[in-house]
Amino acid sequence: MSISPIPAFSDNYIWCITSGADAVLVDPGEAAPALAYLREHHLQLTAILVTHHHPDHVGGIGEIIEKCGDVPAIGPKSSTSALNCVVADGDTVAVHGVEFTTIGVPGHTLDHVAYFCAENKLLFCGDTLFAGGCGRLFEGTPEQMLESLGRLQSLPADTRVYCAHEYTLNNLRFALKAEPENADLQQRYRETEALRAANRITLPSTIAVEQKTNPFLRSAIPSLQRNIAREHDLDNYTQVEIFAALRTWKDNS
Repeated sequence: MSISPIPAFSDNYIWCITSGADAVLVDPGEAAPALAYLREHHLQLTAILVTHHHPDHVGGIGEIIEKCGDVPAIGPKSSTSALNCVVADGDTVAVHGVEFTTIGVPGHTLDHVAYFCAENKLLFCGDTLFAGGCGRLFEGTPEQMLESLGRLQSLPADTRVYCAHEYTLNNLRFALKAEPENADLQQRYRETEALRAANRITLPSTIAVEQKTNPFLRSAIPSLQRNIAREHDLDNYTQVEIFAALRTWKDNS
């Protein structure tokens, strides 16, 4: 089984999971690049996985099914009418004979799910966990997002993290504002800057890397809490208040 990124729009990635000539697409928001990739690599589409309902994640599904045939389109109930297999937290789906568990991760949207393969330690997390960041809270609350990120953070440290956007450099630039003393973060920023200068992808990440460098997974770290509290004039704060202040800071940066 191999995993390849298909660039879409300005900064999306549609992930293509292949086994031999069979392919599964994750969050195909745009049909044209996905269809072109399948054609170019002589792949047969066998399923589609969806993490949430935003158009840049589901917009291409109708055309793809029209061109490729009526394959299983798997995702949360409210994500798109093109689905023919609805999943929720704790369900399992088989991809190329390998089992993925669905993890409910509300926050960015209320219907958001992630797909985790324990056998191969793979995570497809849409717009919940980003490399160096997390998704905006369009529908959920800070409490929900903090809990959702906690669920993902508890996965094995060597789990590979496949998120849906090339936001890494911008996320790390902000992270350095929140935690300028973090040496691991400084090193990751330099490496990411070099990758993007060479027009190379920065994904996948790993849970271990995110735990060391992603401020949204570090809101319990006292030094980071002090930085955020100072920036936002917080006293007697909770972890949720720190997380909410961090997300607001990022939104306005």
